[in-house]
Amino acid sequence: MIRRLFYISLGAFGAVWTMRKLQSLHPNHVARRAVRSASGILDQVRGFAADALEGAAHRETELRSRFGLDSVENTHNYHVKDGR
Repeated sequence: MIRRLFYISLGAFGAVWTMRKLQSLHPNHVARRAVRSASGILDQVRGFAADALEGAAHRETELRSRFGLDSVENTHNYHVKDGR
């Protein structure tokens, strides 16, 4: 009797577990998970790019002040000649 109860409960658990796994593979759920992970990666890339640009601007200001190029505040006035 106990053995039958054990196997019935084991079968019920297996059936519930299998149904939940199959439902999680539904295309709608897979698409939602893919969008969530892609947006998380995009946020990380944006954060990295912002940090890199901030570090580059800081380093440029540091180099300009060290070598006395233009003014430290005016970092976007390069006066580049186009060769004409």
